[in-house]
Amino acid sequence: MKLLNSIQSQSVCRWMFVLATLVLPQIVQAQWHASVGAQNSSMSRQVLAFLPNEMWIHAGDSITWTVFSDEIHTVSFLVSGQTRLPFQVGCPGFTPNDSSFDGTHCVSTGQLVSGQTYTVVFPTAGNFKLVCLVHQDMTGTIHVLDASQPLPHDQDFYDDEAATERTALLSDFDQRVKNHSQDRDQMDPKMVMAGAGEIAATPGGSESVAVMRFMQPNKVVRVGATVEWDNPDPSTPHTITFGIEPANPMPPSSNVTLDADGARHATINSLSDSVHSGFIVAAPQDRIGLPQSPLPVTRFRVTFTAAGVFPYKCALHDNLGMTGQVTVRP
Repeated sequence: MKLLNSIQSQSVCRWMFVLATLVLPQIVQAQWHASVGAQNSSMSRQVLAFLPNEMWIHAGDSITWTVFSDEIHTVSFLVSGQTRLPFQVGCPGFTPNDSSFDGTHCVSTGQLVSGQTYTVVFPTAGNFKLVCLVHQDMTGTIHVLDASQPLPHDQDFYDDEAATERTALLSDFDQRVKNHSQDRDQMDPKMVMAGAGEIAATPGGSESVAVMRFMQPNKVVRVGATVEWDNPDPSTPHTITFGIEPANPMPPSSNVTLDADGARHATINSLSDSVHSGFIVAAPQDRIGLPQSPLPVTRFRVTFTAAGVFPYKCALHDNLGMTGQVTVRP
């Protein structure tokens, strides 16, 4: 009799479990998708943005970011108050794919390029800032809600929003780029614009578009002439590099000096000379309550004392086609 009662009890428990699984709502951990960056067919125009840069998900869900540009990016979540160092990659160190982020420790990829993916799991509710450690004006927000709260949007909404933002940023054409893309050699025969860019924003964060090209890059000058490169981009650094590319592209080469107006200056005396500008880039925008930023270095000049053809490149973006040459005639 006891054996019969035990069997009946086990049978009832099994049926109660089956009934519960059919009646009670199931908590499914969703897998969301987003993109990082975008570019046009020539790679000259780079969207520096998370697309979309604001998402609402449930605790326990994960997001997979896929990179769609040949410019490098990171997917990084820092701890609140953690210092974000200039051009830092790592937080410090890198965390593996499918890492969890709850705000207590940083999570970051290494340098990602087109086709690579990275997934982050969000186990607890909270509002978390997303940053790229390569590009200072590239941020986003992930809102992680408790499973009992409804989500305002689905994946189709985010796909459409990402496509709209991507198209808007790629089609945005700075008037300065248009002007310098025209034939202006007679007006500015010794000046080159090194890139261009604009910063935009949504309620979720900042995003920007950068033109990775030297405008009118091929100059013809006489021996003794000085050519100047100016970078008007509000946040993207560039370099002007002749000859051997240094291992660390951030500082200028030892043969670079400063002019009275703060511009960097070098002299090239032969085809075998190597000259590197270091980063020329705008200073971060000043914010109320923080120390004022120093004046930036956004200009680089080279005086040519010998005839020849001198190719140069941006050491950061030559893989995207950012190159040029100066032809020096006797």
